[in-house]
Amino acid sequence: MLFERIYDEDLAQASYLIGCQANGTAVVVDGRRDIAVYQDLAAKNNMKIVAVTETHIHADYLSGTRELAAATGAAIYVSGEGGPDWQYAFDGTRLHDGDAITVGNISIRAIHTPGHTPEHLSFLVTDGAFSDQPGYLLSGDFVFSGDLGRPDLLDEAAGGVDTRFEGARQLFRSLQEKFLTLPDYVQVHPAHGAGSACGKALGAIPSSTVGYERLYSWWGPYLAADDEQGFIDELLDGQPDAHAYFGRMKRENRDGPAVLGARAPLAELDRAQVAAGLAADTLTFIDTRTADEVHTGTVERSLNIPAHPTPATHGAWVVNPEADTNPLVLLAAGQDQAQELWDHLVRVGIDDVAGYVTSLDGLPLTAPALVQPADLAAVDAAMILDVRNRTEHTAGHIPGAHQLNGGRLMWHLDELPADGTIVTYCQSGLRNSVAASALRRAGYDVVELDGSYAAWSAWRRAGDAVPAT
Repeated sequence: MLFERIYDEDLAQASYLIGCQANGTAVVVDGRRDIAVYQDLAAKNNMKIVAVTETHIHADYLSGTRELAAATGAAIYVSGEGGPDWQYAFDGTRLHDGDAITVGNISIRAIHTPGHTPEHLSFLVTDGAFSDQPGYLLSGDFVFSGDLGRPDLLDEAAGGVDTRFEGARQLFRSLQEKFLTLPDYVQVHPAHGAGSACGKALGAIPSSTVGYERLYSWWGPYLAADDEQGFIDELLDGQPDAHAYFGRMKRENRDGPAVLGARAPLAELDRAQVAAGLAADTLTFIDTRTADEVHTGTVERSLNIPAHPTPATHGAWVVNPEADTNPLVLLAAGQDQAQELWDHLVRVGIDDVAGYVTSLDGLPLTAPALVQPADLAAVDAAMILDVRNRTEHTAGHIPGAHQLNGGRLMWHLDELPADGTIVTYCQSGLRNSVAASALRRAGYDVVELDGSYAAWSAWRRAGDAVPAT
């Protein structure tokens, strides 16, 4: 059996290619939308992708299930569980608890494990050439290394009302009745790792085992004591902010993401034509440099989506393709980088990229306004805005600051003052630069706190250390 994990550092997302080396066939589980990585891996191992499936209706990225099926002719398998509100709207074989996908000697059996979402499946994998018993569990967003999938995303991002409590109860039962009934040796391979907003304490370890999680996870003692309420209370406490674009991902993944097909290489654009498009507001410029570089001068009304480390995540914070109809122009070192950035953006449904430029020469430039920590008190600010997570804000913030996570900001503009200056900050400046660029493009008067909360904290500590005179 070939078992390959494909990991996207941007979205902290894991997909899997599992193949039978005896007959050269493979299945992809939880694939992303830029599919060349799976096609290349299959070709390298002389395999044909014959099936594609996913553990659930994902919230943080667009599924590549339909894209892969269209490109390879593979059969689609998706969950048929969860009730009428959680049925996929596109064609494919529906899987129910106990159903199996067979690929050569390999059996992949669906287990209904609701809680994170009502329709969620996990997959028990048996390598029939080696054993008649399962040895691997693809746990999706059910069980992570050291954590569990959060049950509150439907409330936070998909319009649910108090669904978190039933979701938490379902997670408890899924652990009790499904996960903990498996042998301790079964390997657990989740769909996300550290940095994902799909849980609050995901580990960076790529896999675990049923026995290890039983003994050492935070939730183990609650299950051992059959303490459902204690489990629910701890599970729901301290979950991070859910990004607002998650709601769009849910809808598109349920209905079926658009199939892109073969994408032509992006072309380098004439800067004079780009300047004309920017003046007419028929193009949107994406400055992919770091916050420090952007602060030396950037294109007027551009969005800052740094090329590293998370262009898909930050792109989805500030570009809403359901409302923002302008094609994007990327600043890139060349065609290879532009193509790589586009791959990241299509993972979150930002498809309409007109091309790229390699320089800002000839484009209308501006310098984003900054304020130093020592000068903050002198600014007549209508609001000091903390764009970090609420957990970070709770741990410490500038007095009087209003917290609104950068991933939710552009969907909650009603929380901001209509007039006056807004001073923004994050922890070190990256997220702040992204969020501030979006606010400026939307017409707000924004001043960024230079160095953000880390610089302000250092300035305050230095001031406290100076003896009074």
